[in-house]
Amino acid sequence: MYWLKRFQYFKALLFPIGLFVALLLVGVSGYMIIEDYSFFDAFYMTVITVGTVGYMEVQPLSVAGRIFTSVIILINIGAFTFFVTYLTRYLLDGEFIRTYKQMKMDNAILQLRNHVIVCGFGRNGTESAQVLFNNNIPFVVVEEKNALPDDLPFAVKYFMKGDATKDETLKEAGIDHARAIIATMPIDADNLFMVLTARQLNPNITIISRASQDSSVNKLKIAGANNVIMPDKIGGAQMATLVLNPDVQEMISLMASKSNDQFRLVEIVATKNISLADLNLWATTHCTLLAVKNGNEYILNPPPGYVIRGGERLILMGSEEQLQEAKKMV
Repeated sequence: MYWLKRFQYFKALLFPIGLFVALLLVGVSGYMIIEDYSFFDAFYMTVITVGTVGYMEVQPLSVAGRIFTSVIILINIGAFTFFVTYLTRYLLDGEFIRTYKQMKMDNAILQLRNHVIVCGFGRNGTESAQVLFNNNIPFVVVEEKNALPDDLPFAVKYFMKGDATKDETLKEAGIDHARAIIATMPIDADNLFMVLTARQLNPNITIISRASQDSSVNKLKIAGANNVIMPDKIGGAQMATLVLNPDVQEMISLMASKSNDQFRLVEIVATKNISLADLNLWATTHCTLLAVKNGNEYILNPPPGYVIRGGERLILMGSEEQLQEAKKMV
């Protein structure tokens, strides 16, 4: 797979190179048949003829040999002109630079670890990528049809053009070492197939998928999606919430999407049993415990007497330094 990918980078040069090789083969074969040359004599004669360097003939040519040599020279003039024109266009049109940049980017993607793959770069994909960018999380964008827009408000460092439903595309995006994959393609069937493929390639990866139809939600979860989001439903609910509690909704959106060293909202997995009273997170670390997830149940604002069990997830808010201290304690 690695060498096949490298081969595809320069497939545009295969035709002129193949034409040159074919000319050499025809010349060597012709001299061996017409003049009864040895292979090395025929190869030497072909090279000096194609190269039009004017050296002596290996041995005097027959009439048929001279006709064959003339034909080789005429064909070579056209082939050489075509090769120079093609190579010049390949370099001056920027194709070589684009190929080199893509090869460099693909090599960088292979070195990524613990990154996120965003499949599809429409409105939802763009928003997902921006949140990842704002939180300094490395991500790879996989898009089949469209190039990156020129007016993006953030930088996309890793971009691949390809079909996200195919195994080889996800492997090239580094799914073996990715932490999560986000499916934001507009067609539910494409997202479903991508979820199946991703779950097969990496059973431990977190998969977040978009769905347009209610009937697709359960299918995507059965296929292996950890979470399924319906943007239209979420958008409508958020608009209604903004009417009821505008400041609360705005603050929740801010907490969920913005992160820096001074403010982070994270989840930490507990590795031991301890009561919140004994832990006393606020007094010792100054970070805030918002909720505890026990299986599929969320315990919001748990009381001091609550005992955290190993494996439960704590939703904490605080600075990077405060959260690191809390992580050591639980």
